[in-house]
Amino acid sequence: MHQIRYFLAAAKTRNFTRAAEQCAVSPPSLLRAIKLLEGEFGGPLFNRERSNMQLTELGRIAVPHLQLIFDEAVQVKKSAKDYVASAKSTLSLGVMCTIAPHQFVDLMQQFHKANPAVAVAVLDSKASTLEKGLLSGQFDVAIYCLPGEAPHARTHALPLFRERMMITLPPAHALAGKPSVAATELNGEPYLDRVNCEFSGYADKLFLDRNIVGPTVYQSERDDWILAMVAAGVGYGFMPQSSAIHPGVVSLPLTDPELWRTVNLVTVRGRPHSPAVGAFVRQVMRVKWFGNVALAMGGSKSAASKKPRKT
Repeated sequence: MHQIRYFLAAAKTRNFTRAAEQCAVSPPSLLRAIKLLEGEFGGPLFNRERSNMQLTELGRIAVPHLQLIFDEAVQVKKSAKDYVASAKSTLSLGVMCTIAPHQFVDLMQQFHKANPAVAVAVLDSKASTLEKGLLSGQFDVAIYCLPGEAPHARTHALPLFRERMMITLPPAHALAGKPSVAATELNGEPYLDRVNCEFSGYADKLFLDRNIVGPTVYQSERDDWILAMVAAGVGYGFMPQSSAIHPGVVSLPLTDPELWRTVNLVTVRGRPHSPAVGAFVRQVMRVKWFGNVALAMGGSKSAASKKPRKT
């Protein structure tokens, strides 16, 4: 492309010195490039006279073709720059819908302050959907966990925080005054099913292995509806401690089995990422998760409090 650019400048100015000045190179460098081009084309492109320089017939034939190539190259470069600039300014983020939104307020505010030109598009969904979307390219980065499953071979996960799973009960329930709830104590109790729960299938098997059964009396994709039903005395719920916030609900740690979730920031191994993704990952590692730095940065392995919560 340099040879073409130098040749076109010389063809326009009909002077090697002026062409070299336009191209910001030395005349010898320009001449060497044109000679290389002539070697590829198999003949001279200029008739060089002391005070007069003219294109040869081969040079006149070459000009329109090389001009077209050069113009197309310029347009490709511009399109590439526009694309890179656009990629720098957008970030697609998938967030597990079972993570309490207040955890992200500080993160998003700080990221926007540090990167005002980056637009972040956030979609919340269940963990399995997020992993599929991440692998397919729908998301640049996602925050989720899949307890009981090995990480997908194509993904790279940075742990952010570890949080205990709780049993939510109405205050008048016979178990509400205890410091914790053993799974066997829930046998026969009406259950309120969080259909997007990341423990679905995994926790079910643990309960069945202990012969713990009970009717599922309500299902919802929304934690606030589950909590409202718990407060109304319809049944008990199973959810992470940070989400178990509702007036009139008692939240107690589950024991036997004791279940925790480790939430990760996940990207795809080997996938080229825009600078916006790198900036977001760095910001995620800087913020506090339940008052602690991210686990990947050496934070506490018990990010959420182990104490029962009554709200």
